[in-house]
Parts: sequence; structure tokens; C-alpha cells
Amino acid sequence: MSYVDHAVYALLWLSFGWAHSVLAGERAKRQLHWVFGAAYRMGYNIFAVVHIAVILVGGRYLLAGASRFALPSTAEQTLTVLQWGGAAVLGVALLQYDLGRFSGLTQLRSRLGARAVAEDEPLHVTGLHRFVRHPLYTGAFLFLWGAVRTEFDFATALWGCLYLVIGTYFEERKLLTRYGEDYAQYKKRVPAYVPWKGRAA
Repeated sequence: MSYVDHAVYALLWLSFGWAHSVLAGERAKRQLHWVFGAAYRMGYNIFAVVHIAVILVGGRYLLAGASRFALPSTAEQTLTVLQWGGAAVLGVALLQYDLGRFSGLTQLRSRLGARAVAEDEPLHVTGLHRFVRHPLYTGAFLFLWGAVRTEFDFATALWGCLYLVIGTYFEERKLLTRYGEDYAQYKKRVPAYVPWKGRAA
């Protein structure tokens, strides 16, 4: 595949990072809440899913001629284990959140019932969060790299993981603002993605 194809695919991922950063910012949140009310979170999630789908479809089109890598069977098996392990981590990590609030359904239902619900959950320091601060990202890293079989897969893993690393920086700034000293102490004890030291009490 040409460098131009890869550059365009990278720009598609950059568009996602830019849109996510803008829409997740406090100013944009206030404006979108004013427009969409309790449907803001669900609308944001739908937009993110559609945006990712467009990026992946665009990448498939740009890198349509990507051939499968010639990998030895042991490498194929290792990648498969990584991929399934990543899927398992993602599943377990998701279950540790309030999925209704995570998706936006709780906020929408609360509006229909005229009962306000806070947008943010309490700070999570149990389950997988005892060992890593961002278990969803850990699972995504494993899944993306475990899925690498072609040039398209490699480009997706590369740009997707770069987005997650950069996104972590901005997300943690918001978490420090939201949870203050509690998050600062948690951050000192628990690593971001790989459980190589300490854990939350």
C-alpha cells in the first residue's frame, strides 16, 4: 500500500481524536447538554461508534490490497491468545461500570421520570482498577495487536493505540480535576495499563 493511503488513514484516526477531545471538553459538554439535554451521553456514544465505523470502512477501502502476513503458527497462536485475552479484559472491565450511565440510558430514563442523575460515576478503585487505572485501554491494546494479520490490521493497531495513549493524557487531566487528591494518590499507586507495581488498597 502507498504512503498516501497510510497517511489518509492516519488522518481519519486524527479526526476521531480531535472530535473526541472537542466533544468531551467541558465547554462542548455544556453546549451539547443545553441542546440535547439528557440524551447528550447516548448521542455522543452513537456518534463515536458511527465515526469509528466510518474510519474502519475507509481504512478497509484505502488498504484493500493488504495481503496477509506470513506468520509462523506459533506467532498466529500467540496473537490469537492476545486477542481473546484482550476481549476478556474489555468484557470484565465494562461490567465494572454502571452500563446504564455509561451508555446514556440511565440519564435518558431519569429525564423521562423527572429525576436527575449525575453524569459521572464515583472513582473506581476495585476489580481490575485495583491493578491498572485504565483496564478498558489495556484490553483494547491486547485486542488490537492480537488482531494483526495484515497491513490494515497493523495500521489500525498503530493509530488506534496512539490515539489511546494521547487520549489517556487528556482524560487524566479531567480525572484529576473531577476527583482531586483521591485520583492523585490513586495515580501514584497504580500504573496506567500494565500491572507492574502496587495496587489500590
